[in-house]
Amino acid sequence: MQRRDFFSGVGTVAAGAAMWSPAWVQAQAKAPQAGIDFIKLDKPAPVEAPAGKIEVVEFFWYSCPHCNAFEPVLSAWAKALPKDVVFKRMPIAFRDDFVPQQKLFFALEAMGLVDKFHTRVFAAIHGERQNLTSAEAITAWMVKQGVDKAKFLEQFNSFSTSAKATRAKQLQNAYQLEGVPAMGVAGLYYTDGSLAKSMDRALLVSDFLVAQVRSIR
Repeated sequence: MQRRDFFSGVGTVAAGAAMWSPAWVQAQAKAPQAGIDFIKLDKPAPVEAPAGKIEVVEFFWYSCPHCNAFEPVLSAWAKALPKDVVFKRMPIAFRDDFVPQQKLFFALEAMGLVDKFHTRVFAAIHGERQNLTSAEAITAWMVKQGVDKAKFLEQFNSFSTSAKATRAKQLQNAYQLEGVPAMGVAGLYYTDGSLAKSMDRALLVSDFLVAQVRSIR
C-alpha cells in the first residue's frame, strides 16, 4: 500500500524464475533500468548483514492487503535465496498508529515466534477481519493464541523493541520508502510494485540487483 495508495499487482512467481542468469537477461527485451525499474539511492542506507553478505529487506505493514497477498510469494522466494544473501523483514510505520503492529513483529522476533505467527497475524487481520491496531487488541489476540501475556508484554514494551522501531523508521527514511510492500537491496537500491509494475517482477528486479552487487564485490 503506497502513501499515495497505488495498487501494486501480486501474482505467482514461477519456480526458478527468481534467478537472473545472463542468458535469462539476454532473452528479455531489456534488463531492469535505474530510475525506471528501481532506484539507486543517492546516499547508502545502513545495513546489518555481515561482511561478504548481501542484505535484502522487505518493508511491510500487517494491515496492508497487498503485503498480505505478497507474503506467500515472498516466503517461497526467500527460502530459495543463495547463501550469500541475508533476508530480513522490516515492519514500517508511516504514522504513529502503525507502531503497535511494528512492535508486535519485533516482540515476536525477540521471542523466536515469527515463523509461527507471522502469517497468522496476516490471516487474523485480512481473513478473520480482526482489528489488531492497538496494543490492547494485539495483546488479547496473542493470549488467545496461547502466548504468555506477561512474557509477550515484556518484549512488546521493552527498550529493545522501541530501539528496533526507531531503527526501522530510520531505515525506511534512508530508503526513501514510498509504500509497501517494497524491497531494499544492500543499502543501495530500492524497488516496489509501482516501479517494477508488479511485485512478482519486483522480486526479479531484486535478484538482478543482488547479482549487480555481487559482481562488484
